[in-house]
Amino acid sequence: MVLNIFFYSYFMTKDYNMSITEHLEELVQRIGFSFIAFIFAFTIIFLNVKNIVNLLQVPAQGVKFLQLAPGEYFFTSFKITLYTGFFISSPIFVYQLIRFAAPGLTQKEKQIIIPITLGGLFLFFLGVIFGYYILLPAALSFFITYGADVIEPLWSFEQYCDFILLLLFSTGLAFEIPIVQILLSLFGIVSSKKMLGIWRYVIVLATILAAVLTPSTDPITQTLFAAAVLLLYFSGVFILVVIGK
Repeated sequence: MVLNIFFYSYFMTKDYNMSITEHLEELVQRIGFSFIAFIFAFTIIFLNVKNIVNLLQVPAQGVKFLQLAPGEYFFTSFKITLYTGFFISSPIFVYQLIRFAAPGLTQKEKQIIIPITLGGLFLFFLGVIFGYYILLPAALSFFITYGADVIEPLWSFEQYCDFILLLLFSTGLAFEIPIVQILLSLFGIVSSKKMLGIWRYVIVLATILAAVLTPSTDPITQTLFAAAVLLLYFSGVFILVVIGK
């Protein structure tokens, strides 16, 4: 109830009677704000990219990195800055999107779309945090330990960063599962009872997703990923049961 009052008071301050030209002007303005926020975040991150690189190297547990081609570190650091800039500025983009769309939505649609959008953004951030603190250490520890008495690990910096970025992005997407479940239930496609009834298939699907979405092939990371998917799925079912869906 409190959240609904907040959403209505904050996102229903505009006049509905706007011309097409005014709508387009507002759209351009909000895209401009989002772009400025991204450029600002990109600039700040690029000027401090070494700190981000050091942060990404922490899960590697002291493994030495090599630059295997001219400009590898520069282009990889640029890629890191690009992804991190999008990641940090995404809340502002979502905010501008909601502010633009809110006046054209009914109260019932606002009750559904706004919380789901904010919840999806929160879950994506939570997934990235889970990937960094849980999945990455598990995966890298396996690769570092395996064969450590035979060969010294010397990794390509670019391939290492690609591995990390893909894993974090995949985990962020996986954490959107409860949002997908809520949308399917709200549209009357699948109920919580049916979702609970197919739990055996969900376990198989979680295993397949873990094998496809995780860039590593070690069993520890895939098990943790599959366990997280199952926890998210049954959390979504629980939410639907609570709200009577």
